[in-house]
This record gives sequence, structure tokens and C-alpha cells, in this order.
Amino acid sequence: MKVLLDTNIVIHRETSVIMKNDIGHLFKWLDDLKYTKCIHPATLDEIKRHKDPQVVKTMAVKLSSYHILKTVAPMGQEVQAVSAKYDKTPNDTIDTAILNEVFSDRVDLLITEDKNIHKKAKVLGCTDKVFTITQFLEKVVAENPELADYKVLSVKKEHFGNIDVTDPFFDSFREDYPGFDKWFNKKADEWAYICSVDADIVAFLYLKQEGPDENYNDITPPMGRAKRLKIGTFKVVHNGYKIGERFLKIIFDNAMQFGVGEIYVTIFDKTLEQKLLISMLQEWGFKYHGLKASATGNEHVYIRDFHPMVDKANPKLTFPYVDADANVYLVPIYQAYHTELLPDSILNNESPADFVEHEPHRNAISKVYISRSFERSMKPGDLIVFYRTGGYYAGVVTTIGVVENVTVNIPDEQTFIKLCRKRSVFDDTELSKHWHHKRSPPFIVNFLSVYSFPKRPNLAELIRLGVVADVHSVPQGFARISKEALNLILTASRSDRRFLVTKPVETV
Repeated sequence: MKVLLDTNIVIHRETSVIMKNDIGHLFKWLDDLKYTKCIHPATLDEIKRHKDPQVVKTMAVKLSSYHILKTVAPMGQEVQAVSAKYDKTPNDTIDTAILNEVFSDRVDLLITEDKNIHKKAKVLGCTDKVFTITQFLEKVVAENPELADYKVLSVKKEHFGNIDVTDPFFDSFREDYPGFDKWFNKKADEWAYICSVDADIVAFLYLKQEGPDENYNDITPPMGRAKRLKIGTFKVVHNGYKIGERFLKIIFDNAMQFGVGEIYVTIFDKTLEQKLLISMLQEWGFKYHGLKASATGNEHVYIRDFHPMVDKANPKLTFPYVDADANVYLVPIYQAYHTELLPDSILNNESPADFVEHEPHRNAISKVYISRSFERSMKPGDLIVFYRTGGYYAGVVTTIGVVENVTVNIPDEQTFIKLCRKRSVFDDTELSKHWHHKRSPPFIVNFLSVYSFPKRPNLAELIRLGVVADVHSVPQGFARISKEALNLILTASRSDRRFLVTKPVETV
């Protein structure tokens, strides 16, 4: 298997101190799977032109561990047309030349964080061979579970004073923020969120509430008076386990709890890991605001408006808010799969120890539900109420989700597995069985897990309320219910309705 690596990935790998980070995991998997790490000749030219002579010198020594392509594929008419449309600079042209190698089947895969390359790959119809680092890690973890490093992940709230600040995980903070250790130790009695694998830290989050009187003189342009939640310290090692989304859920939960109007973060964009984190934040609605002056350079400021508003076409941008007037569907989920897919809705008679976050679909906010329902008219922004099967007394409604999109016409098994992987409860073997089931072909509902009911009304209560007619009327697939029925469920479950938006407000 030949894997072509984009220039920035190679440079970052060979010129940075690799401890516990995304690049380290990527290269470990490439080595474990005995994939050939390839470099395009254009990458050599880019490295020679690098502005830092030390990078050029370092790379000259280390390139012997890569396979440099001896020849390059000629560009066909399709690639030339894409180049003519999208390439504006010499670097754009080089990116297209790199993409052309995988399009021409000279190499098997291309790994790149360049958004324009991914956009061009979509136009050329070769997205199945072009991966981001995270996408590649998700793929290999799913395909090779016996080689996965992470058997158990533990996400917990912990005092700073109980966390080892000397862990190499924090080295990047020490480089960016002089006096980091002193600052960390002063926070000894404050709370942070941490994710560890045994003794190894793989994610860390510190949140700070700020009031209208907070001083933002070091941020340009100025930030107005507001009640905000600051993401004070945030780092995630991307490893194919969706830890980043688990921590985003914590951020949004805190923002809702404290009733803030904005969430913001200040972050450098020097390293590839920082750029990956910024990309993830942007995917979930954070927008670039400006710069914050720092002793080691300007940090970038990203803000997430958290006033109640809804983007039905892309619910991630306004998560966890949903439209109270959207269509509502009741859908069953078997007991065996319920807490696997919706761990925040674990029942009282289930053991949390059985559902530790060592599976990506448990950490993810964005999930996949596989169905053969006759009803398949759901649209982005529609609401889903999940009913955990179990009969008259044990069957309960537990969770509200919002539809991201529905994929009905799936061309083949490979596409089906790729679309479901890492966000459904099934591994590749089980997904294959679903695809080959004798009944009608499955379709996929991508949804965001929004809210877990504090109290879980059972089937007996749903019948009493009139949400379901009788025990024989429990839906087998997606079943439309009225907004009145949803209101009855929300009342019976004692839900906090702040995530429901009846009159969306404009961004402040």
C-alpha cells in the first residue's frame, strides 16, 4: 500500500518534537501496517524553498526514510480542467499535481489537511482515496481493531492539583506560554476536564466563566460587554476516537448551564495540531474574530455565538439549539444498542463501567442511525425522539436528536460502510451483514445527539398520555408525532427546554 503524504505533514513530522500528538499516531499506524510513505518530487522543491534554512537542512537528512516518486503521472483532461478552474497560485498547481498521483492510481491513498485539495478531490470523484489525518486514523482503527492502542479511555473532571503538569502532553503549552507551569500550579483547586489512557493524557480542557466587566484590551478588534465562557486551555490528540467531540459536548453543556451569550478561545496556529483543533472548532460554528497580543506572538481569537438560534441546514453551527417547530419523529432503538450509541442516556440499572469511552461512536456528538423504515422523508433540522425498547414498563424514551442529513440511495457496500464507520454501533463486519440483509436496502440518518431526558417516561406513561395508542402501536421505524406529543414528553420527562428555539434571535 503506497500512501502519499502532503508537504506540510512531512515538514511537521520531521521538524517538530514528536511526543503524543496526531502526527505521531499517524506515522505509528503507517509503520505498523507497513505502508510505504511516499513523497512527490514537487514536495522536495517546496522543502528546498522553505524560508527556514534549518528546516531545509533537517529535511535533507531525514528524507531517506521516505519513498520519493521516481516519475509523475501525466495530467488527464479532467485534472487539467480542475486545475484551470481552481488553481490561482503556483502552490495550488503543485497541490493538483500531488492529487493527480492518487487520481491516476499511481499511489493508493493521499493524506492531506489542505481543504482545497479535498475540494478538488470531490470534483474529481476520488474522495474515497483522499484523507485528513483524522479520517485516516478512523479508517485504520476500524479496519485493524487488534492493533489499536486505546483499549479504555477515561474522561473525567479533576482538580488541577491532581494532574501531573510535567507530563510531556503539556510541553506545547510551555513553549507557547512562558510561566505555564506557575499558572497551572496556581489553579490547583480549580476544575479541569481530562482524558487519559492509563497514565497518558490525550486531552485536556479548562473552562472559565467571564462577566460583562472582563477586560479585553489585548484583543483586536475589541470585544463588547457580554457574559462569556472562555475555553482557557484546550488540547486534543486526534487519534480516531472522537475525543474532540466529547470535549465539545462538555463545552456546550457548560455554556448552556451558565447561560452565556458567547464562547471564545484564543489559540496559536503555529503547529499542525493547533490547525486541526481550529478546523474542528470552525466545523461547530466558531468564527474568526481577530488577534490577541501575547508575549510569544499574536494568538487567533475564535468566537461561537451562543444565543438561541437555529441553522436547520447545518445544525452543527448552532448546536445544541434546535427548532421547536421542526417535524418530530419517534424511532425505536434496541436495548442492546441504546447505551452504546447514546451513552449520555445511560439507564439507572446499567453500569457505567460497561460503557467507558473506548469506542468512537460513544464520544461523537454526530452519530449514525441505520434504518429500513418505510418513512424516510426526514430533513435536516427535524427532531428525533429515541425510544429504548423493552415493553410496557421497561421501554422508555430517553433522548432527543436533530437530523443532519439522510442518505437513501447508497450505491454499494463499500460506500455504506464508509458512511457508517466510527459513528454507528456496528463494526465493519456487522455493517456488511446489514448491507446484505434480505429485507430492503438500509438507509442512513446522520444526527446530532442533543439532549438526554432527566426522567424517562415509559411505554405505559406514553400510552396514558396518548403519545402512543397501545402496546401494538410502538413504531417499528420512524413515525411522525405531533408537536403536542413532543410537548407531553418534555413535560413528563421534566426537561430543561432551553435547547428548543421558538423565536430565533439574530447574532449579537
